Amino acid sequence: MEPLRGELKELQSRLNSLVEKLDPDSQKNQLLHLEAQALKPDFWQDPEKAKKVMQEIDHLKGELKSVDSLQEKINDTLSVLGEESLRGEVEVSVGEIRKEIDKLETKTFLSGKYDSNNAILSIHAGQGGIEAMDWAQMLMRMYLRFAERQEWKGEIVEEVRGEEAGIKSTTILIIGKYAYGYLKNEAGTHRLVRQSPFNADNLRQTSFALVEILPEIEDTPDVEIKEEDLDWQFYRAGGHGGQNVNKVSTAVRLVHKPSGIVVTAQQERFQEKNREIALNLLRAKLWAKLEAESKENIQKIKGEYRPAAWGTQIRSYVLHPYKMVKDLRTQTETGNVDAVLDGELNEFVEAELRAL
Repeated sequence: MEPLRGELKELQSRLNSLVEKLDPDSQKNQLLHLEAQALKPDFWQDPEKAKKVMQEIDHLKGELKSVDSLQEKINDTLSVLGEESLRGEVEVSVGEIRKEIDKLETKTFLSGKYDSNNAILSIHAGQGGIEAMDWAQMLMRMYLRFAERQEWKGEIVEEVRGEEAGIKSTTILIIGKYAYGYLKNEAGTHRLVRQSPFNADNLRQTSFALVEILPEIEDTPDVEIKEEDLDWQFYRAGGHGGQNVNKVSTAVRLVHKPSGIVVTAQQERFQEKNREIALNLLRAKLWAKLEAESKENIQKIKGEYRPAAWGTQIRSYVLHPYKMVKDLRTQTETGNVDAVLDGELNEFVEAELRAL
């Protein structure tokens, strides 16, 4: 059992380092402050603000509980190391502890200004007609399943369906703590190789889809939006939402005149909610534009600037003639394609975060 004892000691050391970084005492003070806010008589007068406070309370409680639980699990496992008959259970426990510490460590890499925010995820089918549109829909399902596994919520904000199958594009709001931080490196071109299900000859087909990830940003001095620069347009929504949505002009198209950026929101039943979503989408796109311009200027000064283009392929998903998902940046790969397409993305997400 000595090798297992060594592993546990190493895991204990990693957990101690994490505790220093996470600063649970500071988290406890923050939790007490938020809980005091929640007890005030006027707390629920602003439902949106109150909801965010309650979400932050739940998040902090979860963080503190996970650290305490890991410490308890390590101590319990150390206490039975002398019992050879329990070797199997100890090996399982050590594996679980390692996995939980890996997950906790990943969070320490999420220190960007907007990493803790919700994410705005957009998927666009590439060239290839129905094949590419079907691939875009497969990616949409993959990310929605990933969100479920993380206990986040995925809300489809806008969707343009293909004429025969799949989707031409979609925008999804992923609501959850650190959703943007975890997903931001998924941005880029995703490539699928498979036998086509849409022709009788089962020919091998390569399809592409582009994934964009932005943080949801509320009012911030980083992005200035003037009311006179906005052109609001309202129309009747189609697709999801049912007949009630189609009877009135609830869908919103927002044009930012100086930049030419256009965003739409059509899934909510009420126009005011779609207006709010559209404004957040615009704010995120303007922030991304400013970020891109800043990086472009820096790279031009260095003499290394290379514009982002459709060819920025980050990952390949091969279903035929063999099965393999491979990330071209970290070289992370797996043969369990079905699990990945069902939302098992942690291995790829964590590898990219650790590589930064």
